[in-house]
Amino acid sequence: MLDAAILALGHVFTGDHIGFLLIGVLVGLVVGILPGLGGIAGMSILLPFLYGMDTTSALGMLIGMVAVIPTGDTFTSVMMGIPGSSASQATVLDGFPLAKKGEAARALSAAFASSLFGGVIGALMLTVAIVIARPLVLSFSSAELFMLTLFGLSMVAVLSGRSLAKGVAAAGLGLIIGIIGTAPATGEPRLTFGIDYLYDGIPLVAVAMGLFAIPEIIDLLKRGTAISENTGLGGGWGKGLRDVLRHPWLVGRCASLGCIIGALPGLGGAVVDWIAYSHVVQTSRDKTQFGRGDIRGVIAPESANNACQGGALIPTLLFGVPGSGSMAVFLGGMVLLGIQPGITMVETRLDLTYSIIWSLALANVFGAGLCVLLARYVARLTQVPFVYLAPLMIMITMFAAYQATRSIADLVALIVMGGVGLYMRRFGWPRPALLIGFVLAPGAEGYLYQAVQFYDWAWVWRPGVLIIGAITIVSVVLGLRYGSAVSSEGETDPTATETRPRQFAFAALFLVAACVCIAMSRDLSFLGKIFPLAVGFLAAGGALWVLTHLYGSHASALHDDDAGFALRGRWSGRELYLGVCVVVVLGIWLIGFLGAMALFLPAFLIVAGNARPLRAGLITASALAFIYVVTTAMSLRLPEGLIQTTLGWTA
Repeated sequence: MLDAAILALGHVFTGDHIGFLLIGVLVGLVVGILPGLGGIAGMSILLPFLYGMDTTSALGMLIGMVAVIPTGDTFTSVMMGIPGSSASQATVLDGFPLAKKGEAARALSAAFASSLFGGVIGALMLTVAIVIARPLVLSFSSAELFMLTLFGLSMVAVLSGRSLAKGVAAAGLGLIIGIIGTAPATGEPRLTFGIDYLYDGIPLVAVAMGLFAIPEIIDLLKRGTAISENTGLGGGWGKGLRDVLRHPWLVGRCASLGCIIGALPGLGGAVVDWIAYSHVVQTSRDKTQFGRGDIRGVIAPESANNACQGGALIPTLLFGVPGSGSMAVFLGGMVLLGIQPGITMVETRLDLTYSIIWSLALANVFGAGLCVLLARYVARLTQVPFVYLAPLMIMITMFAAYQATRSIADLVALIVMGGVGLYMRRFGWPRPALLIGFVLAPGAEGYLYQAVQFYDWAWVWRPGVLIIGAITIVSVVLGLRYGSAVSSEGETDPTATETRPRQFAFAALFLVAACVCIAMSRDLSFLGKIFPLAVGFLAAGGALWVLTHLYGSHASALHDDDAGFALRGRWSGRELYLGVCVVVVLGIWLIGFLGAMALFLPAFLIVAGNARPLRAGLITASALAFIYVVTTAMSLRLPEGLIQTTLGWTA
């Protein structure tokens, strides 16, 4: 084991690995700085670039990004009072008041130092966990692995927030989308509707980016302003570092707490900062300054949320169960690279496991250092109107989605899932629950099939199965207890009760999808239909549960961000911007990617952003040059339009 760790250290400190790790760190900082995007959308952008890359470097890039998002999102939390992601919500309580006092530099310095120490502690605890848990993992059979996928699904109890019914229905829909394609046991096509593209299933990139990137970009566009109007940092960089060094036990306690919570699937970033913040308030003698600018209120959550990433990797690497939504995408990235987390990885690729650990620790060091160096420049970036950034993000999102299978259907899937994610956000449905169901569906079905083949139904009574089942029940109970106050989709409009028919109609679509799954699975062979029928009935039950709550005006189910607009007979802008994305995809299908973007970028900047034609032209030229360089350097492809292929103008 020591030999594997030393070998991994040598791989990590190669020039190529350091370079890709830094790329991941830089992307993670940008994703963290832009409010609302989060690790799921950010990691989805990187997935297409993994094809053809060295395994260690590719994982380094992904780890570099996921490790520093909780560091980068501190900028918006402290300087604007807007959480960059769910993991930095509690930082706002004391970080923003410090910034208003002219002590933004002190708050940022303390946050970055806490993130650094928390991330390193998380990597150390991950190392210890692997040493202790390795013998246990090697004893697992397909029956225990199936139960672990159910354990992963138990995170829905937390991700559901106020409405467990919506979480169950969303996870059920995710499972349905995850089984589209051919049955692993029999090869029978399921839910393909005769469309060739669907025979291999819908790519993870299209699902993840559609659910998260598109809705968040559109939501930020609705604001129509710069991210921040105030860029003053003040002084106190050294003071913030000294604050952290004065509270080493606070950093250690909160980092350990973050690791433990991160290792519990579903809790993670949704609640870790609040639990750490509650801990520091409860254990402090002087509580008078909390919420008014107490530096301990910054140190505690920032230590915990970075350590949480190390904790989330424990179930991801050891059991193949994603510890969070971003870890679900990371899990998908590992599969793309031909790596199977769990028994195979721990047994045969221990050096790769340690490479991930070393990369995690190194990424936290790089991330904290870069945040300090780039703080003043990032502060200026927050003054750029988001309407200037949005078209560039749409371009990158579509470019990344196309690399999944290099079919124009990837972009269609992106837009369809974007529409689903957009309305799930509007009506308060937990999108992470759908993503978790989608990611776990293939593994759950495969392990169930193997367990039945090897043990018949006697696998249910295996000791490991019973133990994991009990842990899953405890996880659900804890999730219901601590997750009820967590909403992954923000707060609702006070007039949401008045738009109940719209919410009812959207929930009914989930029921329709479940019924279609059940109806189309009945004629399959036993091994081909058992899993689709199970998830179909699960999704149908969840949808009926939601409909019942809506019919009874249950407060937990009522949610509509745009209720006020709807009651006034106005559009909020969601549909308009989604329509723009549809037009862009049509343009790509007709005239190709570069041609469509050459028209879309300046048009959007001039019409929506009121940019001068010269500025719009320069931004467009720079963006297209960037895409061309990336495409050429990484041997990627761009979509070719109908006109190009008809006239023979193909690359």
